[in-house]
Amino acid sequence: MNKDEFDLDQIIDTIEERGAKKIGLQFPEGLRRSALKLTKKIEERTEAIVLISGSPCYGACDLDEFLLREVDLLFHFGHAEIKSRDKVTFIEVRSDADVIPVLEHAIKMIRGNRVGLVTTVQHIHKLGEARDYLLQHGKDCLIGKGDSRVKYEGQILGCNFSAARIDADEFIYIGSGNFHPLGVTLATSKRVIIADPMSKEVREINSEPILRQRYAIIAKALHAKTFGIIVSTKSAQTRIELAMKLQEKALKNGLEAHLISMNEITPELLLFFKVDTFVNTACPRIAIDDAALFKTPMITPVEFEIVLGERDWNQIKFDEILE
Repeated sequence: MNKDEFDLDQIIDTIEERGAKKIGLQFPEGLRRSALKLTKKIEERTEAIVLISGSPCYGACDLDEFLLREVDLLFHFGHAEIKSRDKVTFIEVRSDADVIPVLEHAIKMIRGNRVGLVTTVQHIHKLGEARDYLLQHGKDCLIGKGDSRVKYEGQILGCNFSAARIDADEFIYIGSGNFHPLGVTLATSKRVIIADPMSKEVREINSEPILRQRYAIIAKALHAKTFGIIVSTKSAQTRIELAMKLQEKALKNGLEAHLISMNEITPELLLFFKVDTFVNTACPRIAIDDAALFKTPMITPVEFEIVLGERDWNQIKFDEILE
């Protein structure tokens, strides 16, 4: 699907079925350019007032709570739902890119017999076709079912790799970027081949650079005496129980630890808190993607266990929000 093309009839039908008079629209950054055009079309075909969220949106876990209070119906674009909400309709966006050309190259790189397939929601509708191709070429192909946080079989999130916990020798990740396949290889200790149907690129993910970065940050945190444990106020990211357990562990080890609740977690906002190390219980990507931006070390709950001596260094893995 083109980023500027949404199922307008579906949106209009939903508005009319709900009798909604005030509508909210929420987009991730890559789709936000469509906001004004879509708003105009909705206002032309309904009598509804439309409010567009201008706040950052990082995933289905990041709903605009202000809009939810103000509108009768919120359309959230680009992601599959994590938890259903009465006033939220998720409009998924699917890629029409052909996956077979990259699979033709990826299959040459496979070493094992049992291949796991994983992807994000943009390509989830292509997994059946991909599995059929691999089966036709003599590969035993597996697609795992994730936990309740994951809507589709074979779907992985930036915070959840449960669909990859299957008896596969290695994985093919259909999609773009490094973060998701890195998460898979660290969660499973299995080799991951990236097959990107958008760029036509096929390559094996290398986890060594990110591991070296994480080890360096953990090493700095070993000398910390005061910790700021961050709790997200975004409803599907809130892990207050985990944060309190981490604080209790810190105190038992003679360390000082403070709980800090935040909606947006940025280097600028954290400058006000003079601690030696932050522990992030919010979106797991924050500590990884923005690591170089934070002046103070930012570690994950798993890495905090290494700092406390409760986990071996070779047991490092990506933080996950599991259900």
